[in-house]
Amino acid sequence: MANTEAELKQKLKELIESIVDGDDYTIHTADNAIRALFALKDLKCTVSPVPPHFRCPLSGNLMTDPVILTTGQTFDRPLIQRWLNDILRIYPQSHVVLNRCLLAPNVLLQGMISEWCKDRGINLPKPVFDVHHEQLTEAHIHRLHPLLFKLSLSVSEQKEAAKELRQLAKIMSVRALFGTRQMINILLRPLSSEAPLDPELQDDLIAAILNLSILDSNKRLLAENEKLIAFLIDSLKSGAVQTRSIAAAALSSMSSLDSNKDIIGRSGAIKYLVDLLEEGDPLAMRDAGSALFRLCCARENIVRTVREGAVQIILGKLVNHILVDDLVDQLVSMLALLATHTIAVEALVNHGGVRFLLDILRKSTVERVKENAAVILHLICYHNREKREEIKEEELANRTISNVVQNGSATAKRKAKSILNCLRIDKPTSQNTPNPDPNPNPDPNPNPNPNP
Repeated sequence: MANTEAELKQKLKELIESIVDGDDYTIHTADNAIRALFALKDLKCTVSPVPPHFRCPLSGNLMTDPVILTTGQTFDRPLIQRWLNDILRIYPQSHVVLNRCLLAPNVLLQGMISEWCKDRGINLPKPVFDVHHEQLTEAHIHRLHPLLFKLSLSVSEQKEAAKELRQLAKIMSVRALFGTRQMINILLRPLSSEAPLDPELQDDLIAAILNLSILDSNKRLLAENEKLIAFLIDSLKSGAVQTRSIAAAALSSMSSLDSNKDIIGRSGAIKYLVDLLEEGDPLAMRDAGSALFRLCCARENIVRTVREGAVQIILGKLVNHILVDDLVDQLVSMLALLATHTIAVEALVNHGGVRFLLDILRKSTVERVKENAAVILHLICYHNREKREEIKEEELANRTISNVVQNGSATAKRKAKSILNCLRIDKPTSQNTPNPDPNPNPDPNPNPNPNP
């Protein structure tokens, strides 16, 4: 019997043709056609992957009894029920809260799973309480429960627990277990003490938060926890650069969710991210820059960022030529995003940005940096008529913009042509209104989300 899909299809085609086109056919031929058809069906069932939304976040296996928590997350009932029962045994004081965490059947998803199995001739397995749990989460839960309990004990035990939780939070299934407000609050128990937080404990808690935030379904829960955001902001304000850098990375991760941009922007975090950007440590600048870039995708955060002095700080770093290429790329991309708002254009003009950007167009060998410099100059040229004369003088002396039109990337050429158009229209004899590039916004940053 043929055993590959192509062979099975060819065999079935030949058999069907002999049955349909022939004057007569044998029972043996019909039986062979039926066998080939079933073999093709079995092969299809074998290779068809389980859709990700049909898998339990805890086990990774096909859910047999999907239920929804009040958080909106869906789990397989046997696994999440056992998890909640174990938590209640260790934290009896949370009994009232967790009892409200009703496990409502996800009828729609259950129907979709049943239909998917039926279409593929798969018998949906009956719920199994221990097998999946033992395979994936038994060891994790065995380690996790004592660690959560230690967060309420002495500082030395809190430090030991936080250090291990930091590592466990790198595991996807463990991240999913923290998908409730109650679990986040348990993690933050060391913050209840009035005594200053031990620096090592602080680092490990922030790193655990960062690792948990990588799971998309956790991002909103984390950002909506006022105590957690206040903790990250306090960590940004003072302490070792490493601590502040990890806090910035955590905020950057959470800011990738659009609804969190406003929450974090209104929290006051932007001021301390800008302060961290100013300090000059390369890793801290990357993390702070990443967080600010993501936050500034919300327009109101551009205003907050510019008012905290980000434009002059970035220009100062770039003019001093002390940065490696990837940081230059990141910071010029940040300026391009900020310059989509007139408040940033004004700050660029007031702090010598035009001369610096023209220098980039003349001297830089990094194409993305030149692209973003052209984008910013176009925005300045469009919004600030007074600076056109300075740009025109540079063009007449060095043909800086024309060289970009001839040798730049497609994006840089388009923006450079728009700048030249502005300069021609702005001649003393012309009374026409400027006709800017129809797309005045900077092109998407080639690396908008630097890894924290």
